[in-house]
Amino acid sequence: MTKYEEDVQSRTTLHYLLGLVARWKQHFKYDRAVRIARRRGAKIGEGVIMPLSLARKANANLTIGNHVSIQTDEIDLRSPVAIGSHVIIGNGTKIITTSHNIDSPEWEHKYYGIVIDDYAWIPTDVLVLPSCRHIGYGAVIGSGSVVVKDVEPMSVVSGNIAKEFKKRKCVHSDLVVESLLGGDYRMYKEARKKKH
Repeated sequence: MTKYEEDVQSRTTLHYLLGLVARWKQHFKYDRAVRIARRRGAKIGEGVIMPLSLARKANANLTIGNHVSIQTDEIDLRSPVAIGSHVIIGNGTKIITTSHNIDSPEWEHKYYGIVIDDYAWIPTDVLVLPSCRHIGYGAVIGSGSVVVKDVEPMSVVSGNIAKEFKKRKCVHSDLVVESLLGGDYRMYKEARKKKH
C-alpha cells in the first residue's frame, strides 16, 4: 500500500467527502482541457493535468503519456513534442523547439522537436532551448535552469548553463502525479474503494 492510499483510507468519512468534492470540481476543468487538446489533434493519455491555455493551442505535434502534470502553456508546438508518462512540468517553464537557420540569407525556421522520457521532473521557471532534444528517463532539472543540451537518464542538472551535479537514486514511482494539482478524482475514489 502506498502512502497516498494510506492517507485516503485513513480519512474520516466527512474528510473523505470534502476531499472528493474539491477533486470533483478540478476533475471537470482538467477533463475539459484534455478533450479540447484531443479534438485539436494531440495524443493525450489518461490522468493528464494540463492548463486550458495549453489545450487551446495543442496540435498533432503534441503527444503526452499517462499520469502527467503540466502547469505551463509555454511549450512550443511548431515541432513535435513527446512527453512520456509520470512527467511533471512546473509553472513558468518554457520549452522552445524551433529556431532559425542563422547561416541562411532566408533565415528560415529549423524544426527540432523534443522527447521527454518517463518520470522526468522539470520544475518552475526552467528554459529548455531547441539544442536540447532529449530529456532522459527520471531526469531532474533544477528550477531556473537553462538547458542547452540533452539530459542523460537519472541525471540531476542545474544552472545556467545546466550541468549535471549528481545522479538520481530512484524515480517517483509511488507518487500519484495528478494529486499535485488536485486532479486525482478517479485515483482518490479507487484508493478509498480498496479500504472495503
